[in-house]
Amino acid sequence: MKIGVYNIEGFSAGKANLTDPRVEELKKMFNSPKTVYIQVEIIVDGNKLVEADGILALENSKLDLVLQDLEFVESRLERSSDDAEKQLFSRFKELLDKERFLSEAVLTDAEKQLISGYPLLTVKPIYLAKQEELADKGKVLVSAYYQAGFISFFTAGDKDAHAWSVKRGATAWEASGAIHSDIQKGFIRAEVISFQELTADGSLSKARSNNHIKLETKEYIVNDGEYLVFRCNK
Repeated sequence: MKIGVYNIEGFSAGKANLTDPRVEELKKMFNSPKTVYIQVEIIVDGNKLVEADGILALENSKLDLVLQDLEFVESRLERSSDDAEKQLFSRFKELLDKERFLSEAVLTDAEKQLISGYPLLTVKPIYLAKQEELADKGKVLVSAYYQAGFISFFTAGDKDAHAWSVKRGATAWEASGAIHSDIQKGFIRAEVISFQELTADGSLSKARSNNHIKLETKEYIVNDGEYLVFRCNK
């Protein structure tokens, strides 16, 4: 996933790990030789922010973001001859005039397609950080990650303790595909336990004996922090 950083100094373009203490705990529990964190791509070029899944900005940048989108929206309203576009952009202008982000608008699939090529920023999830939060850049990136609509689930074993990223609302079947397409193709069931229950039990075998592991179908909606084992046909 990609996080755009809007007018904040101290961030560099490139890949960054989202450190997660839960991965370290799983590494110890399973005696895994290494940890693998979720990686995000950081975008700092203002012209490329439109490519981001979500944007990190300071609280005092809210009005700047609103005005930037308002300028574009008003320009399109003046020039557009498409009735559907003019109707949508009139709704957008009402929101922006109230200093509200376009992400508050409920859009149809057709409307999403209509604006997909436009450089609108506030239609994306935006995490507005306080200045003091920037003392821990790793933590503020994690906050932006969740604001962008992503969650993390875990696997662990003799290879590694691994954090995986999926969109909030993803099914177990979709989560299996985040690991490997072959697992997704052969999906049978997912064994699921929350991180809290797993660490309270102290081991996977103890969690099994305590009947804390749920066996779920491919339609199961994955929650943040769950540990998953996928049963599949090989």
